[in-house]
Amino acid sequence: MGKGGEKGEESGECKPQVRFYTWEEIQKHNLRTDRWLVIERKVYNVTQWAKRHPGGQRVIGHCAGEDATDAFQAFHINPSLVQKFLKPLLIGELAPGEPSQDRDKNSQLVEDFRTLRKTAEDMNLFRASPLFFSLYLAHIIAMEALAWLMVSYFGTGWITTLILAFILATSQAQAGWLQHDFGHLSVFKKSSWNHIVHKFVIGHLKGASANWWNHRHFQHHAKPNIFKKDPDVNMLHVFVLGESQPIEYGKKKLKYLPYNHQHEYFFLIFPPLLIPVYFQIQIISTMIKRRFWADLAWAISYYMRYFITYIPFYGILGSLSLLTFSSATQSTCNIEQSFFNDWFTGHLNFQIEHHLFPTMPRHNFWKIKPLVKSLCAKYGVQYEEKPLGKAFVDIVGSLKKSGDLWLDAYLHK
Repeated sequence: MGKGGEKGEESGECKPQVRFYTWEEIQKHNLRTDRWLVIERKVYNVTQWAKRHPGGQRVIGHCAGEDATDAFQAFHINPSLVQKFLKPLLIGELAPGEPSQDRDKNSQLVEDFRTLRKTAEDMNLFRASPLFFSLYLAHIIAMEALAWLMVSYFGTGWITTLILAFILATSQAQAGWLQHDFGHLSVFKKSSWNHIVHKFVIGHLKGASANWWNHRHFQHHAKPNIFKKDPDVNMLHVFVLGESQPIEYGKKKLKYLPYNHQHEYFFLIFPPLLIPVYFQIQIISTMIKRRFWADLAWAISYYMRYFITYIPFYGILGSLSLLTFSSATQSTCNIEQSFFNDWFTGHLNFQIEHHLFPTMPRHNFWKIKPLVKSLCAKYGVQYEEKPLGKAFVDIVGSLKKSGDLWLDAYLHK
């Protein structure tokens, strides 16, 4: 139960009574129709606000009944500005005897991480380089222009088409990394500017939806790799991932596909079908169902530009085939740092640093990396880096391991 307290009695002023809550009470409010969370020891009722949250209500729902201080700091580039939305939602504070962290969190580790974030701020690592992102956008536009010039001057022969497809695929992948930067608000100081350019990059350069991406990707960052909360590990019954999901599927005798062979059919299904087919259908249907009309207009501009450019050379079917190929050849991994690897993965080879500091401009990840490694070493947390080739091999190996776990549970449990 909440506890009452008063402040300002010595001055004789009449101030609103402050209610205090225990973690036991707060953790009960983690339902879809009843959501409380804690930010810097203050308790907020976000049940109604969640529906209007720009990042989607699910990401708030994942933090319901928990301390959301670090998530709040991680997702907002100007927390003081966001406080004006929180003020009406304030219902009290943590009771004085309650710890600042909920459940089984290591309080010293949390404090050390917050000290690390303060260090990063003092090092200006959250300040973006305008030149870096300007050149990055320019090189994407240059690849798009080069592809059109090639087919214009050299025709539609096989060699030209293969080179053209490779250039377009590279351009699409790089545009994907760039929209990721703006989506995380890591380029401009003002959120509104990031949102505007994000819509242009993901809409006009990729034909996707900024709102769809935000609602999906922020859930991933709030609860990375947690089954049923992270949409990135929801593989539509096509794959089973990790250790718990395949065992759960096996015990329930779920067999949508022969998962013990998923490491073999991965390359047949994931690149050619899941990315260009499923995601595009999901994106378009989401824009229409949720009335993301601005996103839909940007996406239409992408398809109009693409087909106007390539139908005169390849026809409708040929242009569709080219579009499918250019959308399919994209991936990312935890891999060692090099100029090529940084460029190829959009600096998402710094997975640990990015997930700790999602609003940090990616060109600064290498600067915070030694401090992150030191923090991991202090608490015995493994900091793992892999060469590019080994990262791809490990993907296949992980799929095989999960498939074997599913088969064992399916047959014997």
